[in-house]
Amino acid sequence: MNRPGHSATSVSDIAVELSEVDKIFYQRQRSEKVRDVFKNLFRPNVREIRALQKVNLEIRRGEVVAYAGPNGAGKSTTVKLLSSVLAPTSGTVRCLGMDPMKDRVHYVKRIGVVFGQRTELWWDQPVAASFEWKRVVWDIPRDRYDAMLDFVKELLGIDAFFNSLARQLSLGQKMRADLALMLMHEPEILFLDEPTIGVDVLAKRNMLEFIKSLNREKGVTVMITSHDMDELEQLAGRIVMIDKGNIAFDGDFRELRGQFGDRRHLIIETADTSPPQLSDVQFIESKSNRHHFTFDAAQISIPTLLDEAAEQTTIRDVETHRAPIDDVIADMYEYWDGKGGEE
Repeated sequence: MNRPGHSATSVSDIAVELSEVDKIFYQRQRSEKVRDVFKNLFRPNVREIRALQKVNLEIRRGEVVAYAGPNGAGKSTTVKLLSSVLAPTSGTVRCLGMDPMKDRVHYVKRIGVVFGQRTELWWDQPVAASFEWKRVVWDIPRDRYDAMLDFVKELLGIDAFFNSLARQLSLGQKMRADLALMLMHEPEILFLDEPTIGVDVLAKRNMLEFIKSLNREKGVTVMITSHDMDELEQLAGRIVMIDKGNIAFDGDFRELRGQFGDRRHLIIETADTSPPQLSDVQFIESKSNRHHFTFDAAQISIPTLLDEAAEQTTIRDVETHRAPIDDVIADMYEYWDGKGGEE
C-alpha cells in the first residue's frame, strides 16, 4: 500500500487521524419458514458486517483528498464516523484535535457535511429561510454571515433562486444550495459524500470549481467521495482507496495509474476495413476503417506498434490518448474481486 509520509507533520497540522479503526454492524437474519417463527424471535441468527477493518488514515490541514472505492467498501461509514453520526467499534477517531463523539457540540461547529441527495433545506420554505434559520440557531454574527453569503452567492450562483421554494429547485440547484448552507458557519473541514450525484455536467463543473476556490482562498480541508473518477482526478491531488473495509491505496493519481502500467488508447485509421494484427495490444473495435486498441505504453512503444501496422496496411491517421482513470479503477476493482475470491 502506498502512503505519503507523515512523519514530519506536526500534530497541529493534522486535520483527520484514524488509528486502527474498526466498525462492525450486526444484522438480524430471519428464516422465511413459518416453523422458525419462534426461533427468529428468541434465538435469531446475527450476521456480522465488518464495514471498516484496522483503518489508519491521516489528512493534513488544507489538503483535498479523494476517498473512493466500490459500493459497500466503507466510504460512507468513514464519513459518518468523521461527522459524528457513528462511533467506531474500536480504534480512535480524531478530527481537528477532537473526538467527534465526545466533543460533539464544539466539533460540529467546525465542520461541514454534505450527503448527496439528502437536503438540509426546508422543503416548503424559500431557500433564504433555511439560511436565516441557520444564522439564528448557530448564532453566527451578522457581519460574518453577510460576508460568507456574498461569497457563496457569487461562486455558487444561488442568488437567482435564493427566494424560491426548495421543492421547486432542480437537483443541481438543491445541491448548490446545500453546499452553500453548510459553509455559512465557515467550517475548517468539509466532508462531501457523493455531492454531485445526479447533477448535470454544467452544475458538476461549477461545484468542482467552487470546491477548488474554497480550498485555495480559505484553506478549507476537503474530503470527498465519488464514483466519478474523472471528477476526483480534476479536484484532488491525493486519492485514498478503500476495499472491503481496508485501505488498499493511498497516494497520488499518477501513482494510481502506475499500478496497472501506463494504459493507453490507440486508434489507427487505415486504407481498408480489416484491423491490423498487433502484438501485445488488446483489440477493442473497428468502425469502418478506424481500429481501436488499448496497450501498456510501459511495455511497448507507439512507434513499434505503428511499424508493425504499416507492414500490413496503409496508415492514414493515428490518434492516441491516455486511458480514462475510470478504466484504471475498473481494472483495480476486477483485481480486488479476483483476489478476494482466492481467499
